Amino acid sequence: MLIPVVLVTSLFFLWALLHNLNPILIPHLRKAFALNDLQSSLIDTSAYISYFVVAIPAGLYMQRYGYKRGILWGLALYAIGALLVIPAASARSYLIFLSAIFVIAAGATFLETVANPYISVLGNKETATQRLNFAQSFNGLGAVVAPVLGGKFILSGIEHSPEELAAMGQGQLNTYLQSEANTVKIPYLIIAGVVLVLLLLFVLTKLPEGENEEADHTHAVGVNFSLNVFKHKHFLWAVVSQFFYIGAQVGVGSFFIRYAHQVADMGEKNAAYLFGSVAMVGFMLGRFSGTFLMKYVHPSALLAVYGFICSCLLVVAVSSSGVIALYALVAVPFFMSIMYPTIFSLGIHGLSSEETKIAASFLVMSIIGGAVIPLLMGLVSVAANSIQIAYILPLLCFVVVGYYGLRGYKM
Repeated sequence: MLIPVVLVTSLFFLWALLHNLNPILIPHLRKAFALNDLQSSLIDTSAYISYFVVAIPAGLYMQRYGYKRGILWGLALYAIGALLVIPAASARSYLIFLSAIFVIAAGATFLETVANPYISVLGNKETATQRLNFAQSFNGLGAVVAPVLGGKFILSGIEHSPEELAAMGQGQLNTYLQSEANTVKIPYLIIAGVVLVLLLLFVLTKLPEGENEEADHTHAVGVNFSLNVFKHKHFLWAVVSQFFYIGAQVGVGSFFIRYAHQVADMGEKNAAYLFGSVAMVGFMLGRFSGTFLMKYVHPSALLAVYGFICSCLLVVAVSSSGVIALYALVAVPFFMSIMYPTIFSLGIHGLSSEETKIAASFLVMSIIGGAVIPLLMGLVSVAANSIQIAYILPLLCFVVVGYYGLRGYKM
């Protein structure tokens, strides 16, 4: 049992790499392709639209063929997408980059659709929320590693002003832009290699959760896709809350480097390091401490309190400047750390085994919030010429999350 659990827990680390490299890619590709905030936000849009499109097919596939095959498909797509980044960089094609991110996210969708309910049912139902939060803590580890290593090996630290770029000759400009695009090649090649090794390990490992018996059952009765799961109001509110939470989480991270430069005049490498080594370490510690606190505090109560704290921190981040504003934003990930797994677990609580599988797909689909909210933030930033003002949107999102913890979770 131990080896399969360790392998499945490792999947939580993988999709953290996807999501937490995006805050590095956004300012990096903004330079390499001369994009504005709205255009660069399409990186997040590509990732989270993939979640929306692929989540239901992933859930249906898992219903019919079981957990293991879903994991194998997810790992294969993830590796293919990572390899696509290399020709995207060589051709300096933003469209191919967006396509590569879409394919990686499709793989992550399969993995997330499988791993969250799988961890929840591996053990006592009463401790499902703590168990999911513990597994998600390794997602927090990926959230620390990705921006630190991404900042070191992807970001060049070279930040030319528009005037400096305009003064370059065409040949010099193209050489500079190509050198910026090329820095992503080696990191994504390494990621693809690691994922392929993990794929091989899953091929050779027997998962002890009885997916073969479930597959035989679903072959007999047919794949069950039904909207009846929405008759559970606590699940419906979980989908809504997850939409706004993911939108807030992605928005907070995606524009962090731009925000740090605007409010505190911090360079991109220092901002990336601050995000990874402080904000995301806080995120990881928040997962572990939140798991511990749930032994004494009901998960819904902790969710409500943390939602309120995040809203207050963002009020400071939007209304002040300098290090006070910056560190208010840095503190947000600690308190938002428990939100995704807690909303997920509260949302599927009390559902049958078959309802849980399709419910997991809808909860993963709600990650489309990560495509919508950052896009709106980009629009606000371009219109107001201020990324700081755009952080009003995550503030409002956390109000919705707090409401779910206060009342919306009730069955």
